[in-house]
Amino acid sequence: MTAALLRNSIEKREGSVHKKIVVNKSYDKFSVSHLAFLRLRELGQPDALKETDLGAYWPELATPREPSLNQYGILIPRDDLKLAQVVEELGMAANGHGEELRVVTIPDDVRWEISAVGGIEHVSEVHRTWE
Repeated sequence: MTAALLRNSIEKREGSVHKKIVVNKSYDKFSVSHLAFLRLRELGQPDALKETDLGAYWPELATPREPSLNQYGILIPRDDLKLAQVVEELGMAANGHGEELRVVTIPDDVRWEISAVGGIEHVSEVHRTWE
């Protein structure tokens, strides 16, 4: 049983509801690979379907080492279920150019935001602030 399936099984048994959020643990901006982009389109992810597939014009160049053809999905919400599914399915192959994507699981009722320290992202609970 894969780690993702085991985690989902444990969550269901405990009766808790969780949300999955994709973060980037590298210093570059968030993006997914061409392979992940194609899988998102296959799953019908609306933002991926609207985005232009530059790799379709140069399929022989749409390899993981080509930066310009591995920077997709910037507008996809980070808590999109299909995005989390693709990152879990593909593992490192989902990483856009210079990325290190991870799925973070948090309780469903938490108000959250993505913060970056030194360019490395993490999920934080939103707290109230007054000035």
